[in-house]
Amino acid sequence: MMNPKFFEDISAKLSSVANSGPAKDIEKNMRALLTQGFAKLDLVTREEFDIQTQVLTHTREKLTALELRVAELEAERNTPVAK
Repeated sequence: MMNPKFFEDISAKLSSVANSGPAKDIEKNMRALLTQGFAKLDLVTREEFDIQTQVLTHTREKLTALELRVAELEAERNTPVAK
């Protein structure tokens, strides 16, 4: 995953170059090009990633509990009933 500092550095460099007249158009075009390129990469935000990590953790915990419950039920079913 790319570091946000990387994007800030690129933006700062583009801004410093863009102080001259035609450079403003270049900056605008570069930003549009970068935005379009990143959109094609199908990236997720850190917040979305953290949320999905929490969902996965919860799902794993639930799966473990269900596996334990199934094992208990199977053990009960296989235990002979005393007469």
